[in-house]
Amino acid sequence: MRILKWIIGIPLVLFLVAFAHYTLPGRDIVRIVGTDVKRMDIGSSSWFWAAPDAGTNSSWTRDVRFINTVWPDGEPRVYRNEDTDWGWPPYFKFDSSNITAQAQDLAKKDKDVWVAVTHYGWRIKLFTIFPNAISMKEVEGPDVFLIPWFNILFLAVVAAILFVAARTLAIFKRDHVDPIVDKVDDFVDDVSENAEQAHKTVRENATTATSGFRRWLKRWFG
Repeated sequence: MRILKWIIGIPLVLFLVAFAHYTLPGRDIVRIVGTDVKRMDIGSSSWFWAAPDAGTNSSWTRDVRFINTVWPDGEPRVYRNEDTDWGWPPYFKFDSSNITAQAQDLAKKDKDVWVAVTHYGWRIKLFTIFPNAISMKEVEGPDVFLIPWFNILFLAVVAAILFVAARTLAIFKRDHVDPIVDKVDDFVDDVSENAEQAHKTVRENATTATSGFRRWLKRWFG
């Protein structure tokens, strides 16, 4: 059972960590260099793409907005800019056009302008997957430190809920499940003792009967 718990528990924990890492918002300090719109054929990686703009027709082939940025070390960083609409994750983003306009305005400014881009998702080049930009704001510089208050609060609430649920299950198990298990164990022990006593009695009766039969044979046949 302990091995089975590890086999089930480790993949489950890894899945929950990956799900939280993908869904919760992250912030990157980058410099915007431009925007782009590409015609994309959404294929096998459709789970990692959001819906078309709110109010437009849903299609696997559509124009997708992109925001091109660079890290402080010069490495490129590309974000898609899609509405999440009322779907998952629940960011309720309906202003991808406004974010494009904001990004274009920031790209025209001086090269020393740095922007904190709030996003969710991953960048996986192999499967053409991009993080989705949710919002952006200008910051003082590339070394600014931003505290992820939302993630801290969210994880604290989740941890509190899990703690309360675990305590509730432990109390329920102690007050309702354990007494039933103890009664079942006592019943099994009683059955085992009775079965052992019955087996002993039968064996003694069989031994007595065998001895009597032997004495009868000796008396009649020598």
